[in-house]
Amino acid sequence: MAGWRERLAETSRKNRVELVDAGLTRRDLIQLGLLTSAGYLVAKLGLSTRAAGAGGAPRSPRTTPWVEELPVPPIATPVDAESLGARPTKALGFPAGERGRSDPHQHWELYDPAAADHYLIENRETFASWHRELPLDRCWCFNGTFPGPRIHARHGRPALIRFRNQLPSLDQHVGYGRPTPSIRVDNGHQASESDGHPLDIIEPGTFKDHLLLNRRAGFTDRRLGPGGDPRESLTTLWYHDHGLDFAAQNVYRGNVGLYHVFDEFDTGDEADSSPTAWRLPSGPFDVPLVLHDRSFDPEGKGFFDLFALDGILGDTFTVNGKIQPFLRVARRKYRFRALNAGATRSYDLSLSDGRAMVQVARDGAMLPRPLAVTRIPLGVGNRADIVLDFSGVPSGTVLYMVNCRGQVDGRGPSEKRVPAAHGQRLLEFIVDGSLETHGDPSRIPDRFRDLPPVDHSEVATERTFVFGRTNGGWCVNGKPFDPDVFSALPRLGTAEIWNLVNDAPGWTLPVSLALETHQVLSRNGIDTPGGEAARADQVTLGPGESVKTFRRFRDFTGRYVTRATNAVLGDHGAMFQWKVV
Repeated sequence: MAGWRERLAETSRKNRVELVDAGLTRRDLIQLGLLTSAGYLVAKLGLSTRAAGAGGAPRSPRTTPWVEELPVPPIATPVDAESLGARPTKALGFPAGERGRSDPHQHWELYDPAAADHYLIENRETFASWHRELPLDRCWCFNGTFPGPRIHARHGRPALIRFRNQLPSLDQHVGYGRPTPSIRVDNGHQASESDGHPLDIIEPGTFKDHLLLNRRAGFTDRRLGPGGDPRESLTTLWYHDHGLDFAAQNVYRGNVGLYHVFDEFDTGDEADSSPTAWRLPSGPFDVPLVLHDRSFDPEGKGFFDLFALDGILGDTFTVNGKIQPFLRVARRKYRFRALNAGATRSYDLSLSDGRAMVQVARDGAMLPRPLAVTRIPLGVGNRADIVLDFSGVPSGTVLYMVNCRGQVDGRGPSEKRVPAAHGQRLLEFIVDGSLETHGDPSRIPDRFRDLPPVDHSEVATERTFVFGRTNGGWCVNGKPFDPDVFSALPRLGTAEIWNLVNDAPGWTLPVSLALETHQVLSRNGIDTPGGEAARADQVTLGPGESVKTFRRFRDFTGRYVTRATNAVLGDHGAMFQWKVV
């Protein structure tokens, strides 16, 4: 009987893939009677795995863990401005092939090509190897790698990134995703025309220039000076597709890259003798860890179920594009920048022996001080910088980074946490005493940056945004997402209180904000817990929860969105649009 159910589930999967390849729209499926008005496939044998007896989705092929080494994405090398081809312009360079913005670059006078870094990042079809026991998978990756290149930026030095779309044309496109992305450097302090608004897509064969000034928030405030507020510095960001309706699919297909920001404190040099330098582990000891759970079809090719509208949970765990890899580590300190780039799954990270880790950053901001923790929750889009010290660990010791939180559907993780010794193993650490430590001049300072003050005299208004469900779909304040409607019009140079409420029973909702980091004032009416006394660019709302945040709107005008980072939910309306005026 079990074999019959598995065969039926596989038949359902193949039929759904055929619907995707046929290019049928949501409206087409409703008219054909294959999709309900609530957005779900009808429970029909041979199509939906919800049909009686069909069982779940087919399982991915088994692979041998710990046989491939963790790859580390390369650091992008700046290029000469001339090598970009068409010269960057303040207004849209339409004749040269630029698309995706209608507004000119703000603060163009702060961009000097001779004092800026230029990058050419191509979004192109790539045959990725997730495991040596699986066939190559047709993905869409930045410059041909997953994750894409690490851009190392510096506060005060602009970066102009030309994102060029080299994906197949719409008439040649096959499979999930849509080759019309809108790339975003997630939650950087940047102008709206360079923020990757979901509507600012670029077609195959075109490009878009993103001007990232890399100035701290408040740089137009005369009280702070042109450098902005040093307490608003950023550190670990990432770039990815942000387009309307297809962000989850395109990110799942490979649209992920890394953007790290350095300054006179976080210098990126552990041997820096400057009195301001923190000297955190750097160079080969500063390692990104991009977590991305995936599913594969029986042939070993990547499978994205477009009709799992609650969210996508992969049954295979990858780190930096490899299924359960290993990493040999020297007996010294490492900085690991963990990023959850999956579509839906939340993690609760620990080390397999339960030992303490030192967290130094959350999302895009350093914490006020380092925290000794044994677990790190990581929702979709969340980042956490942690320092692990292997200096006292005997050579030959094997440790694992594990996930201690189970999840069975897209509504959210289980409330129960399993012990670290029984967690799902994601990455193997092999302590190798023969590896060079370079003397390990790195250190962990006692403090990083104080928080900016919360000044209630700046607050112009207080707003409430209630995320809920109606007619099987998502809405905010009772209304579905409308690209022609702005739910808020905050004024430039003001601050506001935003109350974010989750009114969807049984759902956990991670929500991403934009433009500036915020501070949480209270959760469910209770003043900020100590662990949330930090700057952040995301809020996780449990079922029925409400969170009060303090936000500023400085330096840039234009349109932005706030959306669920469970990317599947964001693609199905769990977001709203606002505009700084």
